Amino acid sequence: MSFWPDRARLAMSFVVNVEEGAEASVADGDKGPEAVDELGIALKKPLRNFANESNYRYGIAAGAPRVLDVLASNGIRATFTAAALALERAPELARRIAADGHEVCSHGWRWVHQFSMDAAEERAFIAKAIASITATTGTPPVGWLSRYLFTANTRRLLAEAGFLYHMDDYSDDRPFWDMVETEAGRRAMLVLPYALDSNDMKMWTAPALTPAQWCDYAIDTFDVLYREGAQAPRMMSLGVHLRIIGRPGRISALQKFINHMRTHEDVWVATRRQIAEHWARAQPPPA
Repeated sequence: MSFWPDRARLAMSFVVNVEEGAEASVADGDKGPEAVDELGIALKKPLRNFANESNYRYGIAAGAPRVLDVLASNGIRATFTAAALALERAPELARRIAADGHEVCSHGWRWVHQFSMDAAEERAFIAKAIASITATTGTPPVGWLSRYLFTANTRRLLAEAGFLYHMDDYSDDRPFWDMVETEAGRRAMLVLPYALDSNDMKMWTAPALTPAQWCDYAIDTFDVLYREGAQAPRMMSLGVHLRIIGRPGRISALQKFINHMRTHEDVWVATRRQIAEHWARAQPPPA
């Protein structure tokens, strides 16, 4: 049984998060500094965390070239889930992502939670992200990933804005359709579930995995989904971050995973846009 193109057993999605430069910062008028820190230090006062700010700058300055070089050397086209402001502040990175043929999916205008936004605020937030990414990359985004906490309006607003797929879901290992009520009536939104358990953030959060442990976990995930893919459609998401996997002691773990993947035939490495477009053709939404 094969569902994916060229009789592939597994759709493999590499997701590179670009958040650096769009995180919380007192310098940008936020109430406090970014709480996601490799050491787990979350300041509760309106102080600049200069050390953590430099961690994020590393992702753009040193991590991004390493990650892009690994993808290029392996002929992989990835989906870059980018907070729009991050690309505004790193135009050279935006240009290289586009030039290398990667997809840019919206990760919000800034890397902030949406849960406190009302519908009007969230609609404006989405529109701002679309306009910004279109300006920096030349292509409007067709997918959306929130910073985890989104609202009951999010999927409806994305449908009304013309998005093809939504990533804020962790409920399955295959895409599925969700029917949403929009101002123009019911519309099908394609959900491409993401994965947190195999995300390289596991090397930042306590208890942290070592790069070898993370790679082993990713390989085990791949092996199970590849085996199941002989009987049913399966998709694997491997999410990484410029400031995390881009460190010299971690980047080889990504290459080791790719090496393992390459020992298997019938794996379709695709952007999430490609996966969504194929699913929409092969499994049209319910009438």
